[in-house]
Amino acid sequence: MTIDKSWTQIRKRSNSVVFWQGLQSFLQMAKPHVNDRGFIRYPCNRCINNAQHQLEVLETHIHRFGFMSDYNEWIYHGENVNAASSSNVPQPNSGVHDRDEMFEVLEDIISNDAEVDQLGSQSSNVQYDDLFTALNSELYPGVSSFSSLNFLVKLMHLKVMNKWTNKSFDELLKLLKLAFPKMDLVESHYEAKKLMTKMGLGYQSIHVCKNDCALFWNENSMSETCPVCSESRWKMQEGRRTGKNVPHKVLRYFPLAPRLKRLFVTSKTAKLMRWHQAGKSIDDNVMRHPVDGRAWKDFDRKHPEFADDVRNVRLGLAADGFNPFNNMSISYSMWPVVLTTYNLPPWLCMKPEYLMLSLLIPGPQSPGKDMDVFLWPLIEELKELWENGIDTRDAGNDRKVFKMQAALLWTVNDFPVRSSLSGWSGQGYKACPTCNEDTPSMRVIGKTAYFGHRRFLPSTHRWCSNLDFDGRTERKRPPRRFSSVDIMDQLRRVKTSIPGKHPNYGEVKRKRGDDELNWRKKSIFYELPYWAEIELKHNLDVMHIEKNICDSLLGTLMGDPHKSKDTDNARRDLQHLGIRSELHLYEDGNKLMKPAAEYTFSEANRRKFCRFVRSVKFPDGFAGNLSKNVAQNDSRIVGLKSHDCHVIMQRLLPVGCRSLVNKTISSTIIELCTFFNQLCARTVNVTDMVKAQDQLVIILCKLERIFPPAFFDIMIHLVLHLPEEAILGGPVYMR
Repeated sequence: MTIDKSWTQIRKRSNSVVFWQGLQSFLQMAKPHVNDRGFIRYPCNRCINNAQHQLEVLETHIHRFGFMSDYNEWIYHGENVNAASSSNVPQPNSGVHDRDEMFEVLEDIISNDAEVDQLGSQSSNVQYDDLFTALNSELYPGVSSFSSLNFLVKLMHLKVMNKWTNKSFDELLKLLKLAFPKMDLVESHYEAKKLMTKMGLGYQSIHVCKNDCALFWNENSMSETCPVCSESRWKMQEGRRTGKNVPHKVLRYFPLAPRLKRLFVTSKTAKLMRWHQAGKSIDDNVMRHPVDGRAWKDFDRKHPEFADDVRNVRLGLAADGFNPFNNMSISYSMWPVVLTTYNLPPWLCMKPEYLMLSLLIPGPQSPGKDMDVFLWPLIEELKELWENGIDTRDAGNDRKVFKMQAALLWTVNDFPVRSSLSGWSGQGYKACPTCNEDTPSMRVIGKTAYFGHRRFLPSTHRWCSNLDFDGRTERKRPPRRFSSVDIMDQLRRVKTSIPGKHPNYGEVKRKRGDDELNWRKKSIFYELPYWAEIELKHNLDVMHIEKNICDSLLGTLMGDPHKSKDTDNARRDLQHLGIRSELHLYEDGNKLMKPAAEYTFSEANRRKFCRFVRSVKFPDGFAGNLSKNVAQNDSRIVGLKSHDCHVIMQRLLPVGCRSLVNKTISSTIIELCTFFNQLCARTVNVTDMVKAQDQLVIILCKLERIFPPAFFDIMIHLVLHLPEEAILGGPVYMR
């Protein structure tokens, strides 16, 4: 039977019915002749039967590059299979076909982004028309090895790496056009970004109510007013809409599924996504990755179907606010929500190139209790990835398609953000989310102190009957352990609150009932089917806790008037409790005198410590220049960042305080600093963490005998729960 091949000569292919019908017939004929890997030769003008790839992308190649004009007998695709030695058939070249490196990139994108059963359809081809046009365009007449698309991608990469502004990028493009008039290049950054978006990693703009009540998304996408507070979606001038519809706020949402699929596009990253299975520790007592933690193992035990495929993705979420204008005089807080992939090995998990920006929450105020409103798009996609998964090509397994699922293991945030995400308020007598309603706390002048850690000791311990701590004996039992069932029972008693910051709706304050404890809401994360059973839902940010403790310790030791916890009210607390009479305030004539405390440096020792900090030299990249943080008169240390506090706590304070305060105080501080050094190690020993948990109770009790109750804010108490979180989640540097 004669095969109609006239369609191969048609030049205007996109709108030709004859071309598409002929192409479909060709694909049906070629389908039985793929090799055992599912690959077949590509007879397009670009590949000329040299390259072999999967059949599904063949339609796209022929549409974009046309059919080989001298390929008359289709012996590789089903015609005259027995005549493979025919002299009329052009043989593939033995050399490597010279192609632009972006060709493989687009090929991977097309093969992975399109639906498996509709790859290379006409609609898919149209989507990538502009990209293929730029790929086929010479950057400059006579430069065939460098396409316009390749140059633009490299230029955009330089812009990002060197933080060029959009304006400077536009001016560079104008200069290049002026110097090289024949250069095939876009006119502006806007056009470049529009073209790059078609490579599949763009974002969705979702309008938000001005009061953070709701998103104009899904069923509300066409609404003109907020479904909660009825405020207009658009900015108004004198009660009228401006000439162009301008929304009050715009949430940028970066879809998760395309980014996860890209991790399997290349064989290198596809194999790295399996690392957690082969690279986990063989010693149950040693943890170097979250896969070695108890929480990961517990999740696998509860969800064996998910755990069976090592390619299923496990994620962690982090969020925090920052000022994008780099100007502290402008009060503006923008909140990025970032995801990390824990399938990867420990040396890649926290690398910037493997962190995925998921949401960019607009300001000017922090979302606070309304964080759940902004998380809806991400939660919906996570539910879809858990329940149905998504078809993904695995380059590490002959590009076979598998159903990829994803699960959120936990969040990692500082303590205030943790309150916004979890729904448990971090203030008041029950601020600790782990101790729950059994949080050890007491009221002192002007604040709540989290004091009373003797209750964690055995009831027979001699300190439980000692009156030096707070003038009373300790008879309370240790806090209970609250299971997932207990937490869900508490959440059932929490009343639903109205979101937003409208004064008549979300901002209306209501008094929590006693049965609601410290719960302000039921977190949106409970929409995920597996969330209630997760053992470690929200990680405490160790760097945030370490910085706060460092500030409190240094401020009190140095007698800093702005950061010291040894205030006049702290001394009055001692007087009210009837303890440590040598530290009570007393009157000397018309003056109120505060006796010097053993835990505060003398003026001479303060200067010694400052000179010690100023003199220390670190290897390049180990720490910042701490000498800049020492005041010129060697009286204060100011302006410390989180990493500065990390270095001081673990390296400088244990050495510097040894000769400046008495042995009881210095040894207690050294024990606390040693714990942080042990906790932040790259490899964590489970036995060490179990011992540290018991030692921390002793350390905190020692601190209670040294410092006044006002010293013990919630950050001091939270240290007690860090060893258990390390046992559950693994090394701190990945959480």
